Amino acid sequence: MIERYEPDGYAFMRPPLWAVALATTSALQINASMLDQGLAIIAPLITAELGIAPERVGMLSTASAAGVVLFLVFGAPFIARFGAVRMLQFGALLAAGGAALATSAFWPALLLAAFLIGVGYGPTPPAGSRILAATAPPRHRTLVFSIKQSGAPLGGAIAAMLLAPIAAAYGWRVALMTAIAVSVVAALSIQPLRMRLDPPAHGGAALPLFATRNLAAPFTTLAADPRVFAIARLAFSLALVQSCLFSFSVTYLSTARGLALAEAGMAHAILLVAGASARILLGWLADRTGTPSANLVIQAVIAAVLVAGYGLLPVGTPLALVGAVTFFLGFSAASWNGIFMAEIARMTPPDRIAEATSGGALVAFLGYLIGPVTFSLLVSSFGDYQWPFAIFGAQLLANAALTAALFTRRRLGWRNETS
Repeated sequence: MIERYEPDGYAFMRPPLWAVALATTSALQINASMLDQGLAIIAPLITAELGIAPERVGMLSTASAAGVVLFLVFGAPFIARFGAVRMLQFGALLAAGGAALATSAFWPALLLAAFLIGVGYGPTPPAGSRILAATAPPRHRTLVFSIKQSGAPLGGAIAAMLLAPIAAAYGWRVALMTAIAVSVVAALSIQPLRMRLDPPAHGGAALPLFATRNLAAPFTTLAADPRVFAIARLAFSLALVQSCLFSFSVTYLSTARGLALAEAGMAHAILLVAGASARILLGWLADRTGTPSANLVIQAVIAAVLVAGYGLLPVGTPLALVGAVTFFLGFSAASWNGIFMAEIARMTPPDRIAEATSGGALVAFLGYLIGPVTFSLLVSSFGDYQWPFAIFGAQLLANAALTAALFTRRRLGWRNETS
């Protein structure tokens, strides 16, 4: 469906509003992910120049995660006051400023840079969800959200394919400046769309940022509907699994299962590509079935079984078989994000979507924070990967069963009622 409008007596054609919204939010999602993951990708070159241990790169990831959490806790009033598009622009420019700060090659400045990049990433989930919830056709809502969320792994892939070669050829500062230029262009290019995508801002409205009710709003909104709370809890479990796969697959395959580093990297790339493509395909399937929450539970059960089996791969497993396993792992365990965000938005009143998606993203992000640390402790305790992968699979299976029982027992209804 194409909208028509006739300024100055001439007929023009333009895409429907939901397509503009999807293109805008996807582009900013890709940009945010490229900056967030780009710093980590070129960090080994930075630590080598500074003469510090390469494992300190993990501190940059922690600082970035802290920045994301900060915005998710405090950012909803800003979105309500200034609008979703404006906050996406703010995030892109703040992340660009953080990347510029990183060029100083001063370790404390690098930590602050990573933190600012994380804060800049923060508006992407709630602001993007607010825009898409207001514009996406109801019967394609989950697909639209899933396409947008596929921008997260795509941004990481672009960072690896674009920034890493530039850093190797011309230096890491040139790579960062390239990312900064892309981010500034992205922020400025969506300015003409602001009036179409943002409702009128409440000009002059007070911004009681630190009011208790504003800080608690993301959590009270989640708790107000047992369906929303259950889906957020399931997302936490899925994030635990996804984080351990993303953080440890290469190390697991290369150190514990005998693959060469290049082979392990290839298997990990297969996992990422499968997750990105499955986000779109499974989003489409969820819209076709009309039961996104039920689909998410089934997907979690499959992922739980596969991740437990992943730890049982014998030493010397052929690369083709490892690649097949990581493909199905990525397809099931790294493709839930769009369905989750769409369901949170669908189940929440329109005026609370920013708060609900902020709370949901925060709960999921806690899984990303806790997962790698917990998995590392389990590997140290057991001395191998079988039990850690089994434990992570078991917690996901238990949470999926709990979610299914809640929906069934309370007769909350699985079906996505669309208009």
